[in-house]
Amino acid sequence: MSVLTYPEAVGVGLLQGVTELFPVSSLGHSILIPALLGGHWKHDLDVSADGSLYLNELVGLHLATALALVVYFWRDWVRIVRGLFTSVTQRRIETVEQKLAWLIIAACIPVGIAGIALDKVFRTTLGKPVPTAIFLALNGIVLFVTEQLRRGGTGHRRAGATAAPGEEHLSADEQSDLRITRLTIRQAVTIGAAQILALLPGISRSGSTISAGIFKGMDHEDSARFAFLLATPVIGGAALLKLPPLLGAQGNGLRGPLLAGSVAAFVAAYLATRFLVRYFEHRTLIPFAVYCTLAGLGSLAYFTLA
Repeated sequence: MSVLTYPEAVGVGLLQGVTELFPVSSLGHSILIPALLGGHWKHDLDVSADGSLYLNELVGLHLATALALVVYFWRDWVRIVRGLFTSVTQRRIETVEQKLAWLIIAACIPVGIAGIALDKVFRTTLGKPVPTAIFLALNGIVLFVTEQLRRGGTGHRRAGATAAPGEEHLSADEQSDLRITRLTIRQAVTIGAAQILALLPGISRSGSTISAGIFKGMDHEDSARFAFLLATPVIGGAALLKLPPLLGAQGNGLRGPLLAGSVAAFVAAYLATRFLVRYFEHRTLIPFAVYCTLAGLGSLAYFTLA
């Protein structure tokens, strides 16, 4: 069994914290970069190796990313939890808070089921550099197609738009929540189900969700916000399921590096979220599409021709 060193843990933590939220696939980068570096990095950080705890370690780092999202969106989560509580106790779904809470719950169900059922298959079969490189390139193509269809009228941009009559008193976040709750349950579930694609290494969770939101008529800002809210319970729940092996005898020698990596992942994820929330107010997915396509094709060429 490989042991994660402190430099590896911090490096992977920084990588995971950024790439989990950027639409470029954290799992894809966590597979490709160690393979490209070679040496002990390639040996220690191999999700497909027999007995490897690397995927558990990666998902453990996800808990730090989820905490960063909770800290950044803490006001939203206070409203969401309050909405769920009042909805259950009052047996109604009327307010924006209540509607948003149930939209998030409904949207997370498909990926939760798929993650439990398909995790091992995807890890053992596809968690290798060549298929990961292919999926990363496909991720870039999907992002590019999303933007082209949006420009053709599939989606809108509301960034910078003035508040509708009667909404002037709401904060920008509350106005975004109001727009999100105009989604139907079916639309929210479809957007949430897009996260299933992220089980494929190289396909981005945030990229898939943002693209699905744009296809449903949301703008970049609202779809990114909804994607980050959906990611919080999904990656947090997955982390909690994967942590037990690391807390037992199998985790001996790993808990210290994992803690160091988690701190790095938390800081990186918080800064990445802060950047992206502002980025998507006025910018598009095109730079990420170009990067993923070139990085995927370049990695594919390296691993097939080397």
